[in-house]
Amino acid sequence: MARGGVNKAVVQAARLAILARGENPSIDAVRIEMGNTGSKTTIHRYLKELDDGVERVEAAPAPIDDELAGLVSRLAQRLKEQAQEPIDQAREQFDRQRKELESQLHEAQQSNTQLQEHYEIQSLALTQESEALHSTVSMLQTEQTRNAGLNQALADFELRLQDKDEQIRSLEEKHLHARDALEHYRNAVKDQREQEQRRHEGQVQQIQMELRQAQQSAMVRQDEITQLHRDNERLLTENRGTLRELSLMQDQLKQSNSRQDQLLEQATRVDSERTLLQERLRVALLEGQSLKQSVDEQSQINQALEIELTKAQADLAESVRLAAAAKAVPDAAKDA
Repeated sequence: MARGGVNKAVVQAARLAILARGENPSIDAVRIEMGNTGSKTTIHRYLKELDDGVERVEAAPAPIDDELAGLVSRLAQRLKEQAQEPIDQAREQFDRQRKELESQLHEAQQSNTQLQEHYEIQSLALTQESEALHSTVSMLQTEQTRNAGLNQALADFELRLQDKDEQIRSLEEKHLHARDALEHYRNAVKDQREQEQRRHEGQVQQIQMELRQAQQSAMVRQDEITQLHRDNERLLTENRGTLRELSLMQDQLKQSNSRQDQLLEQATRVDSERTLLQERLRVALLEGQSLKQSVDEQSQINQALEIELTKAQADLAESVRLAAAAKAVPDAAKDA
């Protein structure tokens, strides 16, 4: 790396080194000796001043001690400049490493913040989905309870309908028995009348009396039959009402079954959504674990970066110490 600048002492030291080798201290030779640094105009100006000084020295020679002191001073200045160069390089390298480490640390912190926000968003969405699932399950349980009540009411109504059917069958049997009894009575009266007709005319009055009694009995039977018909019509009317109620209950049952099918379908959909939510929860947990692992890895990287930064600071301190030690050598020589 080129030096920070060229001064007269550096040019003089290079000139003396070339002369010590027995070579001609030209501008190019001096520039090469200084590590190809400095402009040729500046080097030419310093060489001219040095040549003029040499001529003045030759005209009036100075004591050898002064010349040696000047040479040692110039060498010490050159050593000081050479010692300053690794310090500057180490400081620049440390600044670059520090900036890179700070940039990496800032990027790691931003990445960690983004991962944390993503994890919080996933947790909030999962909580909302769980609440919606709980509400749907509660609604399904309520509808199932209501459906069970309707089924129980339908069973009770069917039992009542069976009782009505038993009553109707009983009345029909009574009506049949009454009609059979009337038919039997009519046949008996008819036989009796035929027998009475074959009897003596003297028994006609008795027969007519018995006939009136039979007619009265028949009228009573007819009234009973009429009452039975009325009871039958009343039961038929009640049966029609019961059938209408049954039809209404059957419609309600159909609606309830339709509602139950819808609820079952909704429950199936809810179960599918629950399965999907469980899968999403599992994925979210895996992502959370991955995010946590990324955060741990990022923390390890940060720790490694901090260790590298500490080592770089230690290296810089060591370089400064060595440079200070190197600088102390020419100072000690100058003092001597």
